[in-house]
Amino acid sequence: MLSDTLIDNTIWVLRKAFKKNKAQIWKALEKEFSKSRSNRRLVNIQRLDKITNDGDIIVVPGKVLGNGTLGHKLTVSAYSFSDNAVNKLNTAGAEIVSLESLINKYPDGKGVRIIG
Repeated sequence: MLSDTLIDNTIWVLRKAFKKNKAQIWKALEKEFSKSRSNRRLVNIQRLDKITNDGDIIVVPGKVLGNGTLGHKLTVSAYSFSDNAVNKLNTAGAEIVSLESLINKYPDGKGVRIIG
């Protein structure tokens, strides 16, 4: 199954990032991504708007859904995004990045928050 392979690759990338950088956030995300599919987080845009500030860098270890509106810019990484969420994030000027890109840009994990 493709999603199982994607999860395995994600876990491997996070494990490698933790071993290289000793940043606890990558270890915590590895644990989140190792959970069963039924325990993955679902986060709406509305919630992101309420609990984040302009310029925040966040990771959602699950899926971002498109309910609500976002009134500020974010850098967001997640396992997946609904089409509606992608449109709303782009409209708000948010940057959607892959987990690998996020690790490369912030190897020590400073300023990166887990949301969900």
